[in-house]
Amino acid sequence: MKSPRLNAVALLLGASLALGALPVPAQQAPAAGAPTQAAAAAPPELPLQQLRLFAEVFGRIKQDYVVDVSDDELLNYAIQGMLAGLDPHSAFLDAESFKEIRIGTSGQFGGLGIEVGMEDGFIRVIAPIDGTPAEAAGVQAGDLIIRLDDTPVKGLTLNEAVKMMRGDPGEEIVLTIVREGQDQPLKITVIRAIISVKSVRSRVLEEGFGYVRVSQFRARSGENLVEAIDALKESSGGRLKGLVLDLRNNPGGVLNGAVEVSDAFLDEGLIVYTEGRIADSRLSFSASAGDVLDGAPLVVLVNGGSASASEIVAGALQDHQRALVVGSATFGKGSVQTIMPIGEETALKLTTARYYTPNGRSIQAEGIVPDIVLGRVRLAAVEGQDFGQIKEADLSRHLENGNATDQETRPTSIPPPSADAAAIVDDYPLHEALNLLKGLHLLQKSRARG
Repeated sequence: MKSPRLNAVALLLGASLALGALPVPAQQAPAAGAPTQAAAAAPPELPLQQLRLFAEVFGRIKQDYVVDVSDDELLNYAIQGMLAGLDPHSAFLDAESFKEIRIGTSGQFGGLGIEVGMEDGFIRVIAPIDGTPAEAAGVQAGDLIIRLDDTPVKGLTLNEAVKMMRGDPGEEIVLTIVREGQDQPLKITVIRAIISVKSVRSRVLEEGFGYVRVSQFRARSGENLVEAIDALKESSGGRLKGLVLDLRNNPGGVLNGAVEVSDAFLDEGLIVYTEGRIADSRLSFSASAGDVLDGAPLVVLVNGGSASASEIVAGALQDHQRALVVGSATFGKGSVQTIMPIGEETALKLTTARYYTPNGRSIQAEGIVPDIVLGRVRLAAVEGQDFGQIKEADLSRHLENGNATDQETRPTSIPPPSADAAAIVDDYPLHEALNLLKGLHLLQKSRARG
């Protein structure tokens, strides 16, 4: 695995968060006789009038609210409100939230081993993970979970349901499941175990053409991607004719994972840089020599669910003209959050920078426009209505893009196929990506001969 030159510590992007915080240097007094920079080093003056207002509101609530509220609760509410007013991604992490973030980032936790989503207020099983307790117990893709032990799923959020399904290894949970073709709900007992999340999956599409999906960026995603490609190359006689890198619905993850995935396909040059108010937030990441595909064609699949770290990869490969980006416009989360521990159990998740592609494009609230835009051929909305994909720009208080001029766009539109053709093709974007790879491979061969 190449070791990209990283002028940075681990930052966090998207849904998965890094655990380390940017270090804050201690203040040191200047030596006697040395010029002082007290004005720059001194903390800003406290807004005393606003603090008096806060204290008065605090006192009124304590005295007159209909029920007694503890000081801790009120102060937590105040902190949460202060951060919620900044942007959608800054937040105060209490002990429980901080623990959940560490669990999610580690890629290892006690649970059942199923990928799930919400559907009509219930939990739909997307797929049981290979070799996990859920698969062994007989949970199947498409199952609808309506109860967790004695608790109805209806009314729970997805996070609440996932939290209930996680737990200590060896503990049992009874899933009440509605399955197509079954007259009565099924009760399946699953024994929790340590689940190791595999963020990189791969397979051969056709002879010589490989497929790698990265579902989320973790600390070892770059290493795992290289291992997967090496295995595909071995099964294809030592060399691939082309590769599809699938980043659809990848919500992000740790920045270093995205940098290493980008670096795997690049020989040199800038991958991404970040800019913020403080010096520690201004970072740059560059590629090291070596392309794991040895120059073979690369197509990157993206959609509106590709966010943050996914957009770093797509943007870097697009700017370096190393890959053809195909699909629909990405989510547009171009901001960096840093986890700053406060005490031993709580932390502050604070937006500290924007990130930029090698050509200086800010993706914030705009997203990556694919080189080839594929029309949507399947409508998943109720009764034929299409409510569209939620984007970063739709979120309340989202950061502005930060560019002086609008982002350059590259919309080369390919119309969607007919309904009959769409019915034949199970995954239309992947089908088109494979066709593009074949064309690029033939073009590369032709140029090599000529």
